[in-house]
Amino acid sequence: MHPRSYRPLAAPKCAAAPDTQGLPKGLTEGPLVTRAHNGRRQVVAAANAAAQALGISPGMPLAEAEARLPGLAVHEAAPQADQAALEALGAWCLRYTPLLAAPAEAALLLDITGCAHLRGGEEALLADMLGELQAAGYAARAALASTPGAAWALARFGQNPTIVPDGEEAAALAALPMAALRLPPDMVQGLALLGLERIGQLAEMPRASLTRRFGTAAHRALDAALQGEPITPWLPEAVLRQRTSFLEPLLTAEALAIAIQRLVAALCDELARIDRGARILDMHFERVDGSVQSLRVGTAKPSRAPLHLARMLCEKLDTVAPGFGIEAMRLVVPLAEPLRPQQSSAGFAGTPHGDIAALVDRLSNRLGEGRVFRMAPTPSDVPERSARRVPPLTAPPSTWPLDWPRPVRVFTPPFPIEAIAALPDGPPAAFTWQRQRRRIRRADGPERIRGEWWRHEAETTALRDYWQVEDEAGRRYWLFRRGDGQDAATGDLRWFLHGLF
Repeated sequence: MHPRSYRPLAAPKCAAAPDTQGLPKGLTEGPLVTRAHNGRRQVVAAANAAAQALGISPGMPLAEAEARLPGLAVHEAAPQADQAALEALGAWCLRYTPLLAAPAEAALLLDITGCAHLRGGEEALLADMLGELQAAGYAARAALASTPGAAWALARFGQNPTIVPDGEEAAALAALPMAALRLPPDMVQGLALLGLERIGQLAEMPRASLTRRFGTAAHRALDAALQGEPITPWLPEAVLRQRTSFLEPLLTAEALAIAIQRLVAALCDELARIDRGARILDMHFERVDGSVQSLRVGTAKPSRAPLHLARMLCEKLDTVAPGFGIEAMRLVVPLAEPLRPQQSSAGFAGTPHGDIAALVDRLSNRLGEGRVFRMAPTPSDVPERSARRVPPLTAPPSTWPLDWPRPVRVFTPPFPIEAIAALPDGPPAAFTWQRQRRRIRRADGPERIRGEWWRHEAETTALRDYWQVEDEAGRRYWLFRRGDGQDAATGDLRWFLHGLF
């Protein structure tokens, strides 16, 4: 997050995920603490959830903790190792956003402005992040708000997870304790002596009376939480990057495209040196007014083709507003994967066709990541469950089931129609769809498909009878009737159009 990337009326969203201890899973099963020396005595530096549930908290004298819980597992605190682990976790978080503040105080602060839709929205992004952290053995809390201070406070002291709509930060912070403003402990205790224990109480107090006793620190912290504060962007040392600055600010898309091509070429040379390919590219445009605009592109598989990567970045230049000019540009690779040299085609017969990864990348970045996919079969006889979406470059299935013909287009859900047919198993003679009556000239069936009782109890007796039919104009349809025409428990005898051949 850039310190000047905030706008008064549309502050960027910030997601904070603190309290990640980074301990191996095997060490967090029972009560466990780490110890440190505060200059006078040994104290508890950190405690896992099992220890805190028994009344042990950070800052408590170690002797008191051991007296409360004999046999408590105690490990030496390693602040430098904790910070290194937090920075490694911060590098992992670059998959969610290109802008990340320097990890500190066991917290990660991410600017996800313009990135949430890539993960299906704000709720889906937080759910994915928390799920991944939990699977890796971290105990994490997360919050999303329009200011870094509000996100930090809610992640520490609010519900987990919390999403605050724009403009409702004051109401969300009102019930939180004063420590959520990151005030010094002695100031928090002094305010508590005056009866100010919640942020909402501080917001209602006249500022002049408190300033004479405590100075302006408390209200400055409150203003920062409600209105925003500058944050310096951070990148781990291991992340590949290229940067260039200009003697004169750039204003045109053509000039920016030339600069992109040069940065990408230099970056691809560095990727080739370490035998890696880029999966995510972030381009940051540093404007004369001090703000930063960013755009992100991704690839379906590792790539270090300069023309391809530069083309994808240039296609998004229409989203960049240079303002008074771009004075510097920075290209970052937050995610790279191994990419070994490959044998090129020698033109012999039987050489496979060209790779479609470049086409997939351009379509995904233009249409959206979730809109480019491949269909793969799944083990189910119910037509709408027999296929699923997979990544576009997933290896295709060896064969699709060919026991019965299937239409090239299947409607989900099926369209209800009106049909005429003799019970119990006569073929339909005519049906009405889209207010048009279609007389059937040929029919083949029925193909009976029973419900999957192991999925839903209601499908225990349900069944469908499918027919392939052709009307007088030669159009072919896939129709089915719910029920066998004899037992009412099998279906209500309604007809549906499920597909077109």
